[in-house]
Amino acid sequence: MTDRKAVRVRIEGRVQGVGFRYWAIERAAALALDGWVRNRRDGGVEAVFAGPADAVADMLRRCRQGPTFARVDRLAEEPDTDPVEPGFRAVPTA
Repeated sequence: MTDRKAVRVRIEGRVQGVGFRYWAIERAAALALDGWVRNRRDGGVEAVFAGPADAVADMLRRCRQGPTFARVDRLAEEPDTDPVEPGFRAVPTA
């Protein structure tokens, strides 16, 4: 049985206007993760990644770099226990 993990992350830096959400959707789907991603009004990006622990860890590593034109200054993560729907999608800004 594969260990499952869910984390909520907040990513700060130049992460809006650089395709970060769309990049995250593609990467998370390729890793078969469930969850969501959204812009935050404070200029950051927030996401929940849920799935096999190794795939979540891989996604977190990727998020520390981000897409080509992003600059990630800080990534904060915390465990998440809220249920997520299957699949990975963008949700409205918070």
